[in-house]
Amino acid sequence: MNKTAVIEKIIGSPMLPKKDKAKAFAPSNIALCKYWGKRDPVLNLPMTGSLSVSLNPKGSETQINIQDAKEDTIIVDGEKIKNDTTFGKNLIHYLDLFRAPTSPRLTITTCNNIPVAAGFASSASGFGALTKALNQLYDWQLPQKQLSILARLGSGSACRSLWNGFVEWHQGSDPLGMDSHGEPLKTTWPQLCIGIVTISSQKKPYSSREAMAQTLETSTLYQAWPKQVEQDLKAIKKAIHEKNFLELGRHSEQNANAMHATLMASWPSISYHLPQTIEIIQKIWAIRKKGLDVYYTQDAGPNIKLLFLEKDKKTVAENFSCSDIIQPFSTNY
Repeated sequence: MNKTAVIEKIIGSPMLPKKDKAKAFAPSNIALCKYWGKRDPVLNLPMTGSLSVSLNPKGSETQINIQDAKEDTIIVDGEKIKNDTTFGKNLIHYLDLFRAPTSPRLTITTCNNIPVAAGFASSASGFGALTKALNQLYDWQLPQKQLSILARLGSGSACRSLWNGFVEWHQGSDPLGMDSHGEPLKTTWPQLCIGIVTISSQKKPYSSREAMAQTLETSTLYQAWPKQVEQDLKAIKKAIHEKNFLELGRHSEQNANAMHATLMASWPSISYHLPQTIEIIQKIWAIRKKGLDVYYTQDAGPNIKLLFLEKDKKTVAENFSCSDIIQPFSTNY
């Protein structure tokens, strides 16, 4: 299957822009139940379902402008990106899915308030914001579900960055992925806090795309991963519904550890851990034994995201150097 077939089902033929410019924001998200492995790498269709929570107001703002030029211009955080880089090629390929051959070239300007390619889901928020901006530029007037499918074509986890709060990504079974999209959970949890412990903002040594493919192909533990996800996804959704923080923390942490163990069992072995990552994890375990209800999750990068409740905010801040403490359901942002 190819992406063009998906585009034809949702917007029809590629078209000309209806506006001169557009701007949109999309939040980054962290998966409490991870997405790891693709059943279709072209369409970014997952082997399993997953569930995330947004890091709003952390994310990406993307502006699109029509320009009179022979090629597109890509600017990320004030730096012009060459079109022949891997990122440049991928982004232009994504734009070409939607526009007619005679369409004018574009300037894509993205500003992130999170580190890029460091395990903070910047590609998710980036393609989420870009898809929302394209919806404005071409005046598609698409519902969020269909925008989620389009965002997924750019970056799998971008399908979860169309909303704030908890979002489930349905695995789906349709070959084109028309049933593989994000869906927000109705439950809010104002007391839930996420503490970002930034260990490194440097670009990670393996892209998620590369690491997923290698894990799926070589890890002897991967056959157990779908069962782990099925168990954790069910438990995490139940914990959210019941506001059972201890169960949410336990299964989120266990799911992250299972993903990283599966990575390390691939060959050559893949690890996103730095020495400081291990130190923080061991510190979390030690403090939890003393009675502080703090858990963690870790995505494809060395940085740790702490999970705790508002009542423990001061104690967590005293024990951990969090670069940010976010309450995803707060109305104060």
